[in-house]
Amino acid sequence: MKASTMCEYSKQEFFTGLQVLGIDSLEKFRERISFMRSELKDEQKFGEIYNFAFGWAKEKGQKSLALDTAIGMWQLLFAEKQWPLVDHWCQFLQARHNKAISKDTWSQLLEFARTIDPSLSNYDAEGAWPYLIDEFVEYLNENGIILSSQSTTDWSQKR
Repeated sequence: MKASTMCEYSKQEFFTGLQVLGIDSLEKFRERISFMRSELKDEQKFGEIYNFAFGWAKEKGQKSLALDTAIGMWQLLFAEKQWPLVDHWCQFLQARHNKAISKDTWSQLLEFARTIDPSLSNYDAEGAWPYLIDEFVEYLNENGIILSSQSTTDWSQKR
C-alpha cells in the first residue's frame, strides 16, 4: 500500500493501495493476502520488501531503526524464509548491542543470511562485514551456537 509510516494508513493510501492490488471486495482481499505471502519466497521480491521495511519501520526523522522494532521486523520477515540464525541474532543484539540498527547493518544482514552457511563454514573473518556481524560470529563461537550443516537446511533453498 506504500504507506509512509508503519501501521498508519491514510484513507488515500489505503484506497489507492487496494486499487493497485486489484482488490474491490473482501474475498479478493483474502485471496490477495496469500498471494502476497507467497511472494516472499521469491528472492528478488523478498529483497525489495526487506529493504523497504527499514525505511518504513523507522521513526520519522531518525536515520536508524530502534532495536526492538528491528528485532520484530527480522522475526516477521524471516518467519517465511526461515533463516536458522535469526533467533540467535536477536538474542545477541539484546545481550551485547542494545542500540539502534543502522541502514548498513540492516542491508548487510540480509547479504550475510543469503551467503553464509548457518554452520559458518564459508564465513571469512577478513571479509568486509560490518563490525556488528563480526561480533555476532564471535558470539556464536563463544557460546557454542554454531549450527551443523547436517542439522539445518540452507534457508535460501526455501524459496
